Amino acid sequence: MARRPGIFGPPRSWPAQDLIAFSAEFDEALVLAAYAEGVFPMPLHASAFGQMGWWSPVHRGVLTLDALRVTRSLRRSAARYTTTVDLAFADVLERCADPSRPYGWIDDDIRRVYTSLHRQGSVHSVETWDAAGRLVGGLYGVSLGGLFAGESMFHDPVHGRDASKVALLALVELLSDEHAEDRIIDVQWQTDHLAGLGVVEVDRDEYLGLLTEALAVPEPAWPRREEERA
Repeated sequence: MARRPGIFGPPRSWPAQDLIAFSAEFDEALVLAAYAEGVFPMPLHASAFGQMGWWSPVHRGVLTLDALRVTRSLRRSAARYTTTVDLAFADVLERCADPSRPYGWIDDDIRRVYTSLHRQGSVHSVETWDAAGRLVGGLYGVSLGGLFAGESMFHDPVHGRDASKVALLALVELLSDEHAEDRIIDVQWQTDHLAGLGVVEVDRDEYLGLLTEALAVPEPAWPRREEERA
């Protein structure tokens, strides 16, 4: 099925580079429309191009649910932790936005819009807790149909060995329903770390084809929203 041109125009008109557009406008509706077109926002700090960059990598990092590599070590780590969903989104976002982390990109605009989308039910977090009740890892991302667009993840380097991986494992288990074969987790760019977990690199056209299939399936059964921890 041919994709209809959206707010970013037909994909064939996009430049052969990861950054395809920039804008001063940035709000919830634009963000969701972008993900549905295979595009995601990331701020252009200290540039002359505008406030927000819009990206569609020429080579996209994708994890299919059956491709996650679960080692014995990861299974042992998972047994030591507890995972929750949407229990501490604000804390996960704060830890992912820690300015001391290398290549930090989560600014106030990202915080504002994604927090709003979380309240609307389009953005979800998975939290990992240790036996002492400490938040030691987690991730968050956008859910649209069969797409989960992972935005960021973190782990506590002292108390949270493998804690972000355990959050990813919990996410895959949550998404593994009767539509699992059509669901994808978009991780934006493949890294050596993510490749070790089963993430593969696909070209832009292939990703857009996978996205079309993913958007055609229902949302997963996200757990009923719990009151967030203070």
